[in-house]
Amino acid sequence: MGLKGLSEALRAIFPHTTLQTCIVHLIRHSLDFATWKERHPLSKALRPIYAAPDAEAARTELDEFEARPWGRRFPTVVAAWRRAWTHVIPFFAFPPDVRRVIDTTHALESVHARVRKIIQTRGHFPTDEAAIKLIWLALRNLTAEWVLPTRHWHAAMRQFAILYEDRVTVPRA
Repeated sequence: MGLKGLSEALRAIFPHTTLQTCIVHLIRHSLDFATWKERHPLSKALRPIYAAPDAEAARTELDEFEARPWGRRFPTVVAAWRRAWTHVIPFFAFPPDVRRVIDTTHALESVHARVRKIIQTRGHFPTDEAAIKLIWLALRNLTAEWVLPTRHWHAAMRQFAILYEDRVTVPRA
C-alpha cells in the first residue's frame, strides 16, 4: 500500500487524524544525495525550511533554497521536499512546543520494531486473543522501561489540550 492508500485508510478509521511526514526522515533522505563533507552544510541550508514559523514562510524558504547554490546542486532534494510537501505542511500548523515533540517518529518506530520482533519470534498464534495478550504484555514491558519523560512534553501537552480540547485531557497536579 502506498502513502496515499495508507492516508486514505487512516482517515477512514480515524477521521480526525492529522498526518505528517517525519521531518527528521525527510532531512536524512535529503542528506543521502550529498557526500559526507557536504552533509553538514546542506543540513544547515535546509534548516530555514523546517524551522519556518508557518507553511507559507516554509514554502518561500524552499523556493529560496532551490534558487541558491545548494538547490541548484541538489535538485533531487528540492524534488523530494516538493513531493512530500502535502504531508510536511501539517507540521507548521503546530506551535513550536509541539513541533519539538512531533518532528520525528523514532519513538513510535522503536515501539513497532520491538512489538514486531516479539510477534515474529512466536510465529503463529492459536487465537486472536493469544496475539492480543502477547502484544499487551510486550507494550507493558516496553512502557516499564520509560523512566524519563520526553523533553518538552509538558509544554506540548498544554498545546495539545488547547488544539484538541475535545480529545485531550490534561491531568491536574
